[in-house]
Amino acid sequence: MQHFYIDAKREFAEEYIFRSILMNGMYEGLYPLGTALSRPLIAKRVVEIARRVGADAVAHGCTSKGNDQVRFELTIKALAPDLKIIAPARVWGMTRAEELEYAKRHGLPVSAEHRKFSIDDNLWSRSVEGGPLDDPAAEPSEEVFKWTVAPEKAPDKPTYLTLEFRDGLPIAINGERMDPLALVTALNGIGGANGIGRIDHMESRVVGLKSREVYEAPAAVILYHAHRDLEKLVLTPRELRFKHGILDTTWSDLVYQGLWVEPLRVALERAAEEMERWVTGTVRVKLYKGALWIVGRESPYSSYSRELADYNRGWYPSDEEARGFIKMWGLHSLIAIRRRRLAV
Repeated sequence: MQHFYIDAKREFAEEYIFRSILMNGMYEGLYPLGTALSRPLIAKRVVEIARRVGADAVAHGCTSKGNDQVRFELTIKALAPDLKIIAPARVWGMTRAEELEYAKRHGLPVSAEHRKFSIDDNLWSRSVEGGPLDDPAAEPSEEVFKWTVAPEKAPDKPTYLTLEFRDGLPIAINGERMDPLALVTALNGIGGANGIGRIDHMESRVVGLKSREVYEAPAAVILYHAHRDLEKLVLTPRELRFKHGILDTTWSDLVYQGLWVEPLRVALERAAEEMERWVTGTVRVKLYKGALWIVGRESPYSSYSRELADYNRGWYPSDEEARGFIKMWGLHSLIAIRRRRLAV
């Protein structure tokens, strides 16, 4: 029997995580897509190995209840439609308890932690579900968390970070240039030490049910908020609403739902890349006991003008200009409400 070990962390950071940063990947506003992003990469590598050894089938361990069966199988079908896909746990109708019993019977070690919870982790997030977490009203115990300290036990002194972005992507922390893998790893450590990145989320699964998910994602949370803030400084209001309300949300839904192979995903990224050409600058972040604040931002392409905004010395429209603007701005609404009042 052959075994293949693949270290794909660098590829994951550069080709998947950094795409997600560009697209503010956050499913339902809270989940940074850590597991969802990793599945297309895993499927890609599995297909490569299958081709190398001349296999005519591949297998995965998903049950019929989770999202990952969709993510794995759609990517495999796109890359290698001729390969048969086998899902033993799904075929045998196995529950999680039966899977654990199967592992025990065949001498496969399972840690006490994994016997209690279902856990998946990678460079971008650590996800925990099942067991005591199946009660959405119960607060997660500290045993759930491994990457982050409890906020009340975080340092009493705040930590400040200056994050530099170029073309919408992070390139440096506190002036130190880093490659994607090193940058994400560093922020996971810094954020986790300050209690940043704990997420408790009621999630709408692809398969039609809701699940309670607990995540740890320090780097993802920090970069998400910093990147969006820089976009607000640079992009026009119309660009911002289109980017956040349509591009980012649609992209996140596609990735979560296992549709990495969907052509629309690529089209959305290309549209975003054009807009993100101007999202260059620095964001200053304050971390303190589980909380995160953006406390400063600068960009050579900033749409903010202090000369216009200053209330003491800045520009003021004349009374005539203000009245004309207000009248024209509200005309659609005023006409509609007047007509409707007459009809009542």
